[in-house]
Amino acid sequence: MGYGVVAYVIWGLVPLYFMAVRFATPSEVLAHRVVWSVLLLTGLLLITRQLSTLMALRTRQWRGLALSAVLLATNWLIYVWALFNGRMLEASLGYFINPLVTVMLGVVVLAERPGVLGWIALGIAAAGVGHEIVVLGRLPWVALALAASFGLYGLVRKQLGVASLGGLTAETLILLPAALAYMFHLYGDSPDPVAVHAPVQWLLLIVGGLVTILPLLAFAASALRIPLTVLGFLQYLSPSIAFALALLVFDERLREGQMLTFALIWLALVIFSLEGLYDRRRSTRGRPAS
Repeated sequence: MGYGVVAYVIWGLVPLYFMAVRFATPSEVLAHRVVWSVLLLTGLLLITRQLSTLMALRTRQWRGLALSAVLLATNWLIYVWALFNGRMLEASLGYFINPLVTVMLGVVVLAERPGVLGWIALGIAAAGVGHEIVVLGRLPWVALALAASFGLYGLVRKQLGVASLGGLTAETLILLPAALAYMFHLYGDSPDPVAVHAPVQWLLLIVGGLVTILPLLAFAASALRIPLTVLGFLQYLSPSIAFALALLVFDERLREGQMLTFALIWLALVIFSLEGLYDRRRSTRGRPAS
């Protein structure tokens, strides 16, 4: 379980990193994240001798990965923008909603059918989002965009069936030309591009690559070692940490009535998780002994 906890704790603490690079724009942070991730991921493929997984990708898979790369970049950009603009609570709400969006996509796209508790959970979550719209007076677009982009990303990756490390490397390679072009746009006209930022600031931007891949590596290691039911519960650790950081560290305030929104989403997640746990135990008991 240790790797899983490490993965989600790192993900939960990622806002601390992004708040440290507020000297840059969200687009600049995204560009650096892509460039340095490409270098680190390619190095990992070489070290682990998995470069062949990248070379073996078919044309259809590259097309699908182009779509997933756009969804991933959209998710990253909106998340950083939200943090830079004091909307960490709404961002954490998006990642609480995400598992339920994934279930809804399974129902709509893959014709999956959740149980009774699953439908109840989706109804409660919809009530929570509806309440947030009423309280806010508008769509909570940050939360919905984060949940939708990551949910669609997961759906595309599931249908492609590409290994996680090779797939992420391919996605960042696809985004690399745009990232480099944007960097050239930012720094190309400067007589001394290195002087645009202080040395410590450049170092922080470079660390964005590690911030991207470390949680993913820890998650991949944990997925091999602990039951999926435990892993499912751990996924709520990251937005919970971000929620606490928003309130305790970055002095965001819950709007009047917003606590009810979170309470409804949390209740839906508990019901959904319990149904998943029950279904998995029932399938395990029904499996014939070897």
